[in-house]
Amino acid sequence: MWRMPRKLCAHLLRGSKLSDAWNRPAAFMSTLLINQAQYAWLKELGLREENEGVYNGSWGGRGEVITTYCPANNEPIARVRQASVADYEETVKKAREAWRIWAEVPAPKRGEVVRQIGDALREKIQVLGSLVSLEMGKILVEGVGEVQEYVDICDYAVGLSRMIGGPILPSERPGHALIEQWNPVGLVGIITAFNFPVAVYGWNNAIAMICGNVCLWKGAPTTSLISVAVTKIIAKVLEDNKLPGAICSLTCGGADIGTAMAKDERVNLLSFTGSTQVGKQVALMVQERFGRSLLELGGNNAIIAFEDADLSLVVPSALFAAVGTAGQRCTTARRLVMDRPGNYVEPTIVTGLAHDASIAHTETFAPILYVFKFKSEEEVFAWNNEVKQGLSSSIFTKDLGRIFRWLGPKGSDCGIVNVNIPTSGAEIGGAFGGEKHTGGGRESGSDAWKQYMRRSTCTINYSKDLPLAQGIKFQ
Repeated sequence: MWRMPRKLCAHLLRGSKLSDAWNRPAAFMSTLLINQAQYAWLKELGLREENEGVYNGSWGGRGEVITTYCPANNEPIARVRQASVADYEETVKKAREAWRIWAEVPAPKRGEVVRQIGDALREKIQVLGSLVSLEMGKILVEGVGEVQEYVDICDYAVGLSRMIGGPILPSERPGHALIEQWNPVGLVGIITAFNFPVAVYGWNNAIAMICGNVCLWKGAPTTSLISVAVTKIIAKVLEDNKLPGAICSLTCGGADIGTAMAKDERVNLLSFTGSTQVGKQVALMVQERFGRSLLELGGNNAIIAFEDADLSLVVPSALFAAVGTAGQRCTTARRLVMDRPGNYVEPTIVTGLAHDASIAHTETFAPILYVFKFKSEEEVFAWNNEVKQGLSSSIFTKDLGRIFRWLGPKGSDCGIVNVNIPTSGAEIGGAFGGEKHTGGGRESGSDAWKQYMRRSTCTINYSKDLPLAQGIKFQ
């Protein structure tokens, strides 16, 4: 499948328009895929020729108009009017007002709303998955699987809504209670990338909601229709529950909206998924205001096959990890390190490079796999860790000792450390994220919910005395 060139993708991600689509003649309107009979299913998602890209309880938008395209053949799908800075200001205000209502809803009740969102997504899973395939470009089964991932995280969040909280700790002082209290941060800004336009938003949105936060989403401009369609599904659930739509707000836009979110002190947590280069800029802008950020950035992931590896596992794993989603996953395998020679299929396989070649240390975001040969366990573990990113990694072996050395302090330094499975395809129950230039953030399962909340240590004196900690006498 032909892929949109990365420079063109970057152009669109910055919010630049290829032409003034708003002023195209009527003949152009008829060429939009949404007007063709075979794409009539797009209207099942509430999409039209011209779509508003701002939602804060009502739909609108006063920014520029972009046309979204199918990257497989460059055919125009439909148009979206993006947010202006004024739209952004209005949306943030309404989102913060909505938080005052949402934060008062008990967590299990919030979980019930998230359950309904998951059910609504289930009802639209095939048609929404088809839109993901059409607008993002991944194969249909992966498009549907991405929506399924959002459904799964909703199911997970429902149970979590009855379990989040902190411990009651023993106090050294008589008549005192020590409690760890967790509260929502408030407004969570979510900036997602083009490659997973549904799932990554779902990871953030479902968990943030049950924690008591409201969300403001800016998806990639190249997948704006997906952002609009998902938000329409969520908005209907909120409306049915008589809740403010601004709990899950949307501002489609480019770099101006992303920059505003990063610099805005009203955005209590900013979750950013994208390249390491842009992530650095986001981190600096958020840190400048002493804000909180959750970064999911690039990966340069290795699969290591030892001499005892089961080749019936290695081959399909390497194939899926290297070329799945056209090599455009952050967990895509970029390096295959083996202790034996082999025959490889060009052009996606590159051999003969040094393990520390600069190109092998660069995330290409394409189905290109570099193959190396190693001599020892210590050497190959070091090669795995020598790249700047630390997202995903995997070894193939039957040696139990080697497995636990790989998992231990001298093994892989990645956030995802696998054995006998690919680097891609993480389940939602574990925390997803990585170390070093991958950003250090964690989303999805385990205790990732803590990043969407603020923690307070509370000491309660229920006695009539006033003893001080550490036995201090102050008289």
